[in-house]
Amino acid sequence: MFGMPLEHLGFALPAHRQAPPGPDGTSARGTAPARDTRRPVPPLRFQVLGPVRVWCGDEALPEGRPQERALLTALLLRAGRTATASELIDAIWGQAPPAQALPALRTYASRLRKALGRRTLVSEAGGYAIDLPDGSLDLAECERHEAQAAEARAAHDPHRARQALRAALALWNGEPLGGVPGPFADAQRSRLTEWRLALLEHRLALDLELGGHLDAVSELTSLTAEHPLREGLRALLMLALYRGGRQSEALGVYADTRRMLDEELGVGPGPELTALHQRVLHADPGLAPPPGSRGEDDQPVQPTHLAQLPADLADFTGRTAAAAQLRRELLRDPGRVMAIASVRGLGGVGKTTLAVRVAHAVRGHFPGGQLYADLLGQSARPARPHDVLGAFLRALGVPDSALPDDHGERAALYRSTLAGRRVLVLLDNAHGEAQVRTLLPGAPGCAVLITSRARLVAVPGAQVLDLDVMTEREALALFARIVGAPRAEAEPAACRETVAACGYLPLAIRIAAARLVARPAWAVSTLAGRLADERRRLDQLRLGDLAVDATFELGHGQLEPAQARAFRRLALPDGLDISLAAAAAVLDETEDTSERLLESLVDTGLLESAAPGRYHYHDLLRLFARDRALRADPAGDRGAALSRLLGFYLATACHAYALENPGDRLVAHLAPTARRALPFTGRQQALDWLFSEGPALLAAVRQCAAEAELAPMAADVLLVAQDLMESGAHRQTYASAASAVAEEARRGGDARTEGRARVVLGQVHHLAGRVERAREEAERAHALGAAADDALTLGYAQNLLGLLAIFHGRHQAAAACFTRALSAFRADGNRYGETAMLMNLGRAQLGLGQIEAAIAASEQSVELWRGLGATLRLANGYYALGLALHEAGRYDEALKRFRQGLVIFQESRQPYWIGMTHFRMATAHLAASRAHVAAAHADRALVLLRDIGGDRRLAAVLSLLARTLLLLGQQERAHTCWQEALSLFERIGSPEAAHVRALLAPAGNPAR
Repeated sequence: MFGMPLEHLGFALPAHRQAPPGPDGTSARGTAPARDTRRPVPPLRFQVLGPVRVWCGDEALPEGRPQERALLTALLLRAGRTATASELIDAIWGQAPPAQALPALRTYASRLRKALGRRTLVSEAGGYAIDLPDGSLDLAECERHEAQAAEARAAHDPHRARQALRAALALWNGEPLGGVPGPFADAQRSRLTEWRLALLEHRLALDLELGGHLDAVSELTSLTAEHPLREGLRALLMLALYRGGRQSEALGVYADTRRMLDEELGVGPGPELTALHQRVLHADPGLAPPPGSRGEDDQPVQPTHLAQLPADLADFTGRTAAAAQLRRELLRDPGRVMAIASVRGLGGVGKTTLAVRVAHAVRGHFPGGQLYADLLGQSARPARPHDVLGAFLRALGVPDSALPDDHGERAALYRSTLAGRRVLVLLDNAHGEAQVRTLLPGAPGCAVLITSRARLVAVPGAQVLDLDVMTEREALALFARIVGAPRAEAEPAACRETVAACGYLPLAIRIAAARLVARPAWAVSTLAGRLADERRRLDQLRLGDLAVDATFELGHGQLEPAQARAFRRLALPDGLDISLAAAAAVLDETEDTSERLLESLVDTGLLESAAPGRYHYHDLLRLFARDRALRADPAGDRGAALSRLLGFYLATACHAYALENPGDRLVAHLAPTARRALPFTGRQQALDWLFSEGPALLAAVRQCAAEAELAPMAADVLLVAQDLMESGAHRQTYASAASAVAEEARRGGDARTEGRARVVLGQVHHLAGRVERAREEAERAHALGAAADDALTLGYAQNLLGLLAIFHGRHQAAAACFTRALSAFRADGNRYGETAMLMNLGRAQLGLGQIEAAIAASEQSVELWRGLGATLRLANGYYALGLALHEAGRYDEALKRFRQGLVIFQESRQPYWIGMTHFRMATAHLAASRAHVAAAHADRALVLLRDIGGDRRLAAVLSLLARTLLLLGQQERAHTCWQEALSLFERIGSPEAAHVRALLAPAGNPAR
């Protein structure tokens, strides 16, 4: 094996493998000596988890004879241990070795040694061994990753365990020991195949544990088809389907398994699968994804003479994970370190309530007692550390006469007094690091718990917990505990509306619930209705001396003028969050200045930053800030801020669109903007920006649509942000924004703006399968484009009418529409539009039976897209070409084009097109009689298109999946899919319902 010497592959040989020079100075290999400029030989790598190969760097050594590969395999699988000659003969030839087996073995070993080197293949004690450095054998690496996964599992770290198993599985490359003969290889191949399946099962189980059930279904569908007797895979498939809301299919998997086992083996499912079936049947709550850690540390509370903690609240609710984290920090290395934990969050989020609860829970660990001080951090006059030290020292038994006047001396006395004692110190409502620094004990064994609206990162050793608002479940539980369970249970929907209007902020929930308790005649829905009005919401959240806006005003009143102006103006846009660049446009400042302002607001707890460069308000803080903007800022200033924001979005989205769609003249037809676009290094960075900024961009479009002077710019933003709509991920928000622009333009008599908004709205309806509404919008857009003499709208509307004609099978009419659109784009000098129409003409020709012409048109469009440098549209070209090749019966060629398109769709973040491509690939695999592969693709398409594909496309995917499952013998699950498809077809009045209904009839469904 490996008869070609390494030097012939371009690698330098180590000294021990170089031939000695001949008498004339030439090497024994016949080569004259020369200056050695060759590269060092890369280390050898061995592969057995696939075809047996040896790699030298990136070069694969040539394969040798089968028996040589069998010898190499037998040695590699011994992982460096010596194999005797008799063992190797048995491995290569089994029970019937040739007469000259031993000489043949030596010959094979000699060839291996020549290729691998004497230091790699060594002779020992009448046998042979291969010296394997760490990392040189893929099997050993796989075992190492498996061990790492086991360690992570034991450490309760499923994320790290899954990562290790993914790394292990990535080493496999087809059938293990591929192409190696012999009984030893056969036995080891079976063992390795079983091992890979076990690794795969473990990884899939972790996927489900970590919430990846939706993505796991397609893989499990394919695996259960390949390994129908493996009950573990079927159990995982049942669980994944159930967690994905597909209970009927999960039960169908069990029914198919029971029938298959009975027919094939005459047995029933095992006890684990049977038990899982019962749990799925009865919707066992335990099958939901496992929750996080729960439970409280109920430490016995020991009485102490120093007990300053405020009273714990009897109706404390939720915060289980946060409380557990704080307890761990405070009890870390007791007696050896001074633990410091800090709780940071906005006003009213429940910092003090949580801190007091935790302090009471752990006070038994601090026999020296507890000290407490409210540092009044948000008041006009925060508590002076000097005064707090005096109060603490008095509580510790130091008389007034012994209190030093010097602050440093007082702090030193405080630390000395606490030395040797285990005391818990709760510093509530701290203003900043300087206020708390001298209040920290110096003694190991003490612990400090701090609450603050600011992030106290400069406190040495402090572990900061960012306390967010409550979850909906926690908020509902708190609300019910205050108003009473009977009242809450009578109106669950109104309770959900109430806590949502409170922004899940504990203070707001307490005030709302207390108002309800004080008004027995009110229903919960009465309160919910009052809170629904955003303009009056803060007024409703007042009771006695408690008020949400008063809590916010404490922080707002301490802002500098520039901070206060930024706080007000950043609340004007409707987006849930805002990027730094967009904020700079709103503020009309540089990014550096804006970042300093925004970060200072984060430090004060008036703004949140969940990711670098992105900021957001709590809902109630936003209302508070907007209220202050209405009072302090003129209407013209507020409108100018929104105009700058929309201009920024238009300029940057235009730049992103041009990178994604080179050659498209669409941007030449848009309104100019004075704002500067963000610079992008390439297409991927532009896509990152568009999809991360998409929700905020569309919110700004919808908001600005209400202003007549901003509506044209809003329509143009929609045109250059079409990828958000086409992907399906933001389709509903996009449609809402487009509708708002269209209606405002209609009221203002702006035909150009209305036409542009309606043409993209028609595209939304088309992609969602609402063809009649799409047709109405397309026809209205065409008329408006003609009235406004807008070539852009006319071309887009004709294209959309053509696509709708294809949908209805009117291919001649479709070709006419595409031809008219082609003329419009050609007149505009838009090569991009021309190419798109050529591609779509191919679709029309396909419907007319002109298959070869369709293939030719599709191939030409692919070449044109390449020439333009297009990306997403090139993927559409591959998709169209795949359709034409499929119709020609050239399934493997079609699959090649679909795969090319799929890669680009994935890079372009287009879940709609990814799902449609998986659907087409499933169709092609089914036509090529590869049902198990088709089922995996169909299931993937189902997951992707369920929410974005529209009823008709979803029903088509379900029908296709049912056909593949029936061929795989999974009749019950197929029946479930057909039933869902029938329901969808009937809902949209499709004639295909009759066909599916016939399939579900007893004669067409042998499983029933």
